[in-house]
Amino acid sequence: MALFKKRQVGKPGEWYYCLVHKKVEEGPECPAKDRFGPYATPEEANHAMETAQERNLEWQNDPKWNDKTRDPETGTEGTGTATP
Repeated sequence: MALFKKRQVGKPGEWYYCLVHKKVEEGPECPAKDRFGPYATPEEANHAMETAQERNLEWQNDPKWNDKTRDPETGTEGTGTATP
């Protein structure tokens, strides 16, 4: 048994979206692996999933990050015979 419980460190005014509880939290109440943030406002944190989805779509369509040797459906590497 641990003598000291490690607490999450946060500041008032920092907002997070907890992926486990699916709710907005002020200051990190849950482990970092289970949350998005920090956000400046609770409204921003409340839209964390939409923001992540929008960013994922932007990155998928960004030519600088588009790897033409990968199969778009599976995400696995192709045969190396991709056409330009």
